[in-house]
Amino acid sequence: MSAPIVHSLEPVSLVGGGIVGKNDLAVALGYAPTLVAADGGAAVALAAGHDPVAVIGDFDSLSLADRARIPPDRLFPIREQDSTDFDKALRSISAPLVLAIGFLGGRVDHQLAAFNTLVRHANQLCVLIGPQEVIFHAPPRLDLDLAPGDILSLFPLLPVSGISRGLEWPIDGLALEPGGRIGTSNRALGPVHLTMNVPGALVIAPRAALGAVMRAFAPDQRLSFAPENGTGAGFAGGPKPARWPARGG
Repeated sequence: MSAPIVHSLEPVSLVGGGIVGKNDLAVALGYAPTLVAADGGAAVALAAGHDPVAVIGDFDSLSLADRARIPPDRLFPIREQDSTDFDKALRSISAPLVLAIGFLGGRVDHQLAAFNTLVRHANQLCVLIGPQEVIFHAPPRLDLDLAPGDILSLFPLLPVSGISRGLEWPIDGLALEPGGRIGTSNRALGPVHLTMNVPGALVIAPRAALGAVMRAFAPDQRLSFAPENGTGAGFAGGPKPARWPARGG
């Protein structure tokens, strides 16, 4: 496995070349000020007045003009075509958490590929920020401070099982799998606790729950995260969240 390109003790923002909402980059950087771009995401960063610390990808979407604006020592081409730019970037980042924008809301095949990457790299905590939802791979244990009535979906990309507390329809004793039973459109009764037996499930929560997700994933060092609406105090980090082990090979 290749050594990481970007090392950070704090969360990292990753921008892709897909659809990026008006406030998405500001929201991500409010939580994770270190900015990395996946290929054409560099154009998004530059247009917003930000210089990424690294640009990673096969560079088939990065124009020569934008490439010329980035110092050569920040360009990290990975030419192989067996993975997406999101995959190349995510596996090249060593950080407690990655906040990713520009990977949802566009082509369905691109979104499916992003979901596949979340499962392939289940050991790396990564939250995809979309127009209406935030999506991440379910860690072994998760405590999420949701409001009563919030929609919370579990979508299996592999056969999984687990237990839940705080969901209107508990998942205890259920076998979730692609082509079989899935867990979409569940509803929170309040704070939710999930314990998953194996990796392979995506959690889909409302965009408004991003702050709660960040609190759940805060590393153990003291970090101050900016609320999405830009008001109020941040919060200090809590216990380091549980992670799945890295896949071998």
